[in-house]
Amino acid sequence: MVPMFTSKRDAAKQDAVLLAATDLARAALEEVAEPGTVGAHSGMQMLGERLAMHWFECLSPGYHGWRWGVSVARVPRAKVATVCETNLLPGPEAVLAPEWLPYADRLAPGDLGPGDVLPRRPDDPNLEAGFEATGDEDVDQLAFFELGLGRPRVLSPEGRDAAATRWYDGESGPNAEIALKATARCSTCGYFVPMAGALRTVFGVCANEWSPSDGRVVSLDHGCGAHSETDVEQPEPTPIGEPIVDELAVDVEQVLPSGGDVMPPADPTGDGEGEPAPEAVHSIEGEAAAAQTQDTAEDARERD
Repeated sequence: MVPMFTSKRDAAKQDAVLLAATDLARAALEEVAEPGTVGAHSGMQMLGERLAMHWFECLSPGYHGWRWGVSVARVPRAKVATVCETNLLPGPEAVLAPEWLPYADRLAPGDLGPGDVLPRRPDDPNLEAGFEATGDEDVDQLAFFELGLGRPRVLSPEGRDAAATRWYDGESGPNAEIALKATARCSTCGYFVPMAGALRTVFGVCANEWSPSDGRVVSLDHGCGAHSETDVEQPEPTPIGEPIVDELAVDVEQVLPSGGDVMPPADPTGDGEGEPAPEAVHSIEGEAAAAQTQDTAEDARERD
């Protein structure tokens, strides 16, 4: 139930005829409202002389916090009230739709994507009319580079100040975290490219591909760790000793007999298990050499 508060002045102006028109107001509502949505009477409010508003609770599930209002009035010295109009109005706790904004005002910076086109704003406060040629070569050249000759509109002082404030207070200004930790400013960096126009006294463009600000507008007092003139202490290289050549190491190779079979591993004990003893290897090599010599001699006799 919505309480109705009235001042002493309003209480003095209470109209007994209008106050008694509660049933008349309810009957008018029931003719226009959805059945079952008119709740209890929550009070009457005087809107003026012989003009009042009766309030009723709204029971519709979709209108939480709303209330019905019926304005009633009477003519001077009349003893009967008349219904003026009926309304469904939001109360203090009503659920309302967000305020409507035009399409151009609904977009925020960064919302524009590929293929999106913003509507033209003829009264954009950030722009003003461009400049036409005067015939004076020096003046026209200055206007072409500085004032935007040939463009229908150029930045207005308001638009220029807004852009400068936005850049200076953002990630391209001196208060960015990366700038606060830098030891040198962009104004002394070799990669700093000054801007043309009225903003050149405060801003430029970073041309350092190692910098996070590469290709972006930065203020003169911005900075980062990729400054062209800053340096860091080079650490001493870790000493490495001379390589050590172990000439005592022995590579053991397996001996292939004349038949092509791989010899079993040497048996240091000479007991027949594992590789043969060194003398056994020498014996096998000697027998092979003697057999080769004998074959050579036999071949020579056959030729004779």
